[in-house]
Amino acid sequence: MTDPGAVSDRSNRLLRALMRLPVDMPPVWLMRQAGRYLPEYRALRAAAGSFLAMCQTPELACEVTLQPVRRFPLDAAILLSDILTVPDAMGLGLTFVEGEGPRFERPIRDRHDVARLHVPDPFAELRYVPDTVRRVRRELGGLCPLIGFSGSPWTLATYMVEGQGSDDFRRVKGLLFSDPAALTSLLAILSDAVTAYLNAQIEAGAQAVMIFDTWGGTLAAHHFLRYSRDPMAAVVEGLNRRRDGVPVPVVVFTKGGGAWLPALAETGCDALGIDWMTALASAREATGGRVALQGNLDPMALYAPPERLKAEVEAVLADFGGGAGHVFNLGHGVRPDVDPEQVGLCIDTVHAVSRRPLP
Repeated sequence: MTDPGAVSDRSNRLLRALMRLPVDMPPVWLMRQAGRYLPEYRALRAAAGSFLAMCQTPELACEVTLQPVRRFPLDAAILLSDILTVPDAMGLGLTFVEGEGPRFERPIRDRHDVARLHVPDPFAELRYVPDTVRRVRRELGGLCPLIGFSGSPWTLATYMVEGQGSDDFRRVKGLLFSDPAALTSLLAILSDAVTAYLNAQIEAGAQAVMIFDTWGGTLAAHHFLRYSRDPMAAVVEGLNRRRDGVPVPVVVFTKGGGAWLPALAETGCDALGIDWMTALASAREATGGRVALQGNLDPMALYAPPERLKAEVEAVLADFGGGAGHVFNLGHGVRPDVDPEQVGLCIDTVHAVSRRPLP
């Protein structure tokens, strides 16, 4: 294990914590920290014309990535992008319908559709993403690390087969039961695609990467390992874990995955994201200190009165119990109508409560 830096501050606090090295306080960043709750985001989104256009324009995506770290003393920036860029580059025809979310014009329905898929070249069909990463790194100037990300193979497959978001995942689970070989082939293609995509982000300058397994928690226990955990393990195994001699930590986050934390720790990742439904103390015990933990304030706490919000933040910090290996975050993303002042209060409370001398 290589120390990314001798001084623990905003420039490397996150990287040290993900590697379970001592820090002066738990680093803090928030999922969807660059988003619709910020007025500057909404203004830029209106000017861009569409969310997809904003993601695909490196100048705009860079600006949105930087907005929250300019406003708040966050310990990381996370790339402005979308998990569905990979299937879009496979030719499925991604659109975003206002008020309804993403849709694919050409969803996957059977093994013949799977056979027509290809692994996109991240420096060709997805070139705007590594271009954005390089631009963000230049603009950050070492202020804080940049996190790259992708959806997990299973989560991408759910959207590709359903054609949009779903409440019951009947189409993708129908494929699982009726033609498991076709689903396995789809996940293998997606594992290769996600690996190449994340490696491109690392090559371009991402200092940590995260795999969002948003829908892994919808699977039955015996299916989770085969269709969600194992494809993520294949991705982690294929990643370039060092750049310029410095480790690039990998975070895996399965929403609703509290029951599978020991199995998720076996993917080879450096850290696990924990949602608000699992206590950090329980997660720490279940994983035996093998990985760092990231989380896990209930996002709805950001609507609480200030004193209650501070108490909830303190409860999360106390639940982890001190020591190395904690990244403070929400258990999911910031909601669009949250008051930015509440986000600032959350971050300030983490810093005020948790600062400690280094050994």
